[in-house]
Amino acid sequence: MVQRIRKAAILGSGVMGSGIAALLANIGIPVLLLDIVPSKLNDDEVKKGLTLADKAVRNRIAAASIQKLLKQKPAPLTVNENIELIEAGNLEDDLYRLSEVDWVIEVVVENLAIKQKVFAEVDKHRKMGSIISSNTSGISVEAMAEGRSEDFRKHFLGTHFFNPPRYLKLLEVIPTKDTDPNVLSYMKTFGENVLGKGVVEAKDTPNFIANRIGTYGLLITVREMLKGGYSVGEVDSVTGPLIGRPKSATFRTLDVVGLDTFAHVAKNVYDQVDGKEKDVFAVPAFMRNMLDKGWLGSKSGQGFYKKEGKTILELNPETLAYEERKKLQSASIELTKQTKGLTNKLKALIYAGDRAGTLLQKIIYPTLSYSAELLGEIADDIVAIDRAMKWGFGWDVGPFELWDAIGVSESIEIMEQQGIEVPVWVKEMVGKGYDSFYRKENGVLFFYSKGEYRQIKQNPKVIHLKTHKEVHGVIKKNSGASLIDLGDDVALLEFHSKSNAIGLDIIQMINFSIDEVEKNYKGLVIGNQGKNFCVGANLGMILMEAQDDNLFEIDMVVRGFQQAMMRVKYSKKPVVAAPFGMTLGGGAEICLPASKIQASSETYIGLVETGVGLIPGGGGNKELYLKQLSNMPKGVDFDLQTVANKVFETIAMAKVSTSAAEARKYHFLSDNDNISINGDHLIDDAKQQVISLYDNGYQPPIRKKVPVVGETGYATLLLGAQSMHLSGYISKHDLKIAKKLAFVIAGGKVPFGSEVDEQYLLDLEREAFLSLVAEGKSQQRMQHMLVKGKPLRN
Repeated sequence: MVQRIRKAAILGSGVMGSGIAALLANIGIPVLLLDIVPSKLNDDEVKKGLTLADKAVRNRIAAASIQKLLKQKPAPLTVNENIELIEAGNLEDDLYRLSEVDWVIEVVVENLAIKQKVFAEVDKHRKMGSIISSNTSGISVEAMAEGRSEDFRKHFLGTHFFNPPRYLKLLEVIPTKDTDPNVLSYMKTFGENVLGKGVVEAKDTPNFIANRIGTYGLLITVREMLKGGYSVGEVDSVTGPLIGRPKSATFRTLDVVGLDTFAHVAKNVYDQVDGKEKDVFAVPAFMRNMLDKGWLGSKSGQGFYKKEGKTILELNPETLAYEERKKLQSASIELTKQTKGLTNKLKALIYAGDRAGTLLQKIIYPTLSYSAELLGEIADDIVAIDRAMKWGFGWDVGPFELWDAIGVSESIEIMEQQGIEVPVWVKEMVGKGYDSFYRKENGVLFFYSKGEYRQIKQNPKVIHLKTHKEVHGVIKKNSGASLIDLGDDVALLEFHSKSNAIGLDIIQMINFSIDEVEKNYKGLVIGNQGKNFCVGANLGMILMEAQDDNLFEIDMVVRGFQQAMMRVKYSKKPVVAAPFGMTLGGGAEICLPASKIQASSETYIGLVETGVGLIPGGGGNKELYLKQLSNMPKGVDFDLQTVANKVFETIAMAKVSTSAAEARKYHFLSDNDNISINGDHLIDDAKQQVISLYDNGYQPPIRKKVPVVGETGYATLLLGAQSMHLSGYISKHDLKIAKKLAFVIAGGKVPFGSEVDEQYLLDLEREAFLSLVAEGKSQQRMQHMLVKGKPLRN
């Protein structure tokens, strides 16, 4: 068996094949992407005088798929340069090159005979010990390996990625009876630690775990919609975030996936099961009509929803006409608006006797029963099933976690009254006095399995802060943040204000944390496990004070934030920031002065204050400028003006990275900062960085003067902005903001090349920030952002 996957080959360059190629390229693994040889020339090839024998023609399909990666949304590549790691080839000329790779991934058409034919060729050319896998979404993995060599069968398994591979966390790994246990173990570890996936081991059954249950749940929902006379929009209004599911809910999800794809997945189960289960997986007549009409969803321009101008219409399944979108109104939905916590919301909804509660009971109860019935058939334990649904379908809680949330005993009674069969093992569990599928003792989580509770095995790199605090408590907390002892003499500062927005409470906790860490710890991690790392300052508070002309209060907060960031920068102990998701404005300003940044791969970082009529006020302008200066090659002359121009452009245009890798290009991350591919490992990765810095004799940076471009540089910075204003591209107020920003980055009225201290730059920044806060047009922009959630161009 290979000791390390250094190069891979992917057979099939469609959406999934090219997406997996991009995933591997994003982590630095070179990929050979192969597809079939075209049978005829296209018009462009004819014009160029090419023939079917030319390499460019023979590799055309794979090469075109590679180029499509640059245009797809959401982007499969973390940075476009990664495309250079993907090489195009074809399945006739290049199969001999499989001897170069450590992992061969098959992603050809879902046809067993074709797959077996491909694998027969792979067996001839692969090197001994290389791993082979199929990304099939439902064909028997066991059947694919029939007739292959012993070494092939030992190294063969299913690796089912979810689309798009970069963004969806789930990887189902499916061994055969011949798969070497060491190969299975290696791929599970590789999938989690290197690919950054949530890995579950599934059994070789139709559609494996997530698609089996997810498809069942979707079809049950469609059935109940038709029975109960609900509309498409009404169903989506209660099957999304209200019950811990994605915003796309049911029918918007189907539009995104594509009705043709969904129907194929449903048919795969339909063809392989019997009885009542078979009836559920029969696609309803109105959906078959949609397929005939080509109403497949987003890719065809219409599906369950259709956009006309700015209006989104919903499909009436009875008439197949599009109508005004509706939302379900009920007392239980209104009640959830005053209810905290998903568990309490679910209980309030599912036990309500109104239309919303009735619909949810008829959707959720059969899905819970079905999930329990499949235990042992699709997976060995409930943990794998719950994780598959959370990681593959974006559910906040899996079916067994949901069952615990609404009460197992109570729901069983109602389910049986409604004629829903509850699997024997569940009733036996309750009969033994066990009233939940999961149990927590001293922070350790256990799950029910075959008559007893077993401890859930956790990767030590996964730290759950909520559980950690339950066991170890907190050092100190206030309304905005908590300081936590992570163990190994490392502390963590966790934000938990609304949207993790920065206010006085967080600033106070930053200062306390630095004091505490300098006395008693090796260092500090700044991180959390909210939806996003930090979306910036408390804009509502700033606007309220500005409208009341309390500039003194705003000045005090900005000074406090600036000073706190200087304390982070010059702390005697290392401070490692661990950003993820949206890391905007003040969130970016917290990261920039840290000793090191350990960013999640999916980090969207930017200084976006110009979008609300301001400029960064917490030191962000200075720190981004210094970060770029520090990235300049040592001992090599560089153009200071070019650096200033770049920083000005990044902030003025409110550029936000689309990944941590792209954040390096904008200099939010330097070459010394690190990226965590698996977001679940982020806190531990940051903790290890703190320990490493401390153990290697960490010393805070030496305070140095900062070279600036001064008055002449200021004039240069303004030229572009004035040109954009004259051409009508930016407004008069945009130009005013640009002037303020340029003055700060240039370092004010000093000669070019002057060296100034950091406090001087902070004072310029704060003065500019305060002057813009007082502007009526800036206040309008802040108001618009708070109300509408998007920038106003006034």
